Amino acid sequence: MLELPTGKKIILFDGVCNLCEASVQFVIKHDTKDQFRFVSLQSELGQKILAHIGINAKNIDSVVLYEPGVAYYYKSNAALQIARHLGGFFHFGTLFKIIPTGLRNVLYDYVAANRYQWYGKKESCLLPTPELKAKFLE
Repeated sequence: MLELPTGKKIILFDGVCNLCEASVQFVIKHDTKDQFRFVSLQSELGQKILAHIGINAKNIDSVVLYEPGVAYYYKSNAALQIARHLGGFFHFGTLFKIIPTGLRNVLYDYVAANRYQWYGKKESCLLPTPELKAKFLE
């Protein structure tokens, strides 16, 4: 059984991707309700969570939002769910749901396939500052 914090939504992200790190920092900044926790897809816990929810780690090139005991989302659906939970102005991002998932994911996959080339890649995963350490799961 996985030991995850109760009442928190888990965002699994590419820990070596500069775009992904910037996105995590954005969510942290706007997560006024302290709803999210973060774990790198490359980490041991990230791999365990993927296995637990039935996602083959070799086939995932995406952000994953896991709401323990509720559901999981990936690709554009994960991004829209994160925006919905951030609330406020970001809730308007859910208007993109009118675009069919397949079409949204084609655009998502295009950005995902090119993210290292456009935004760069780190040698190792993000190391949070001491102030943010509690938001990251190991």
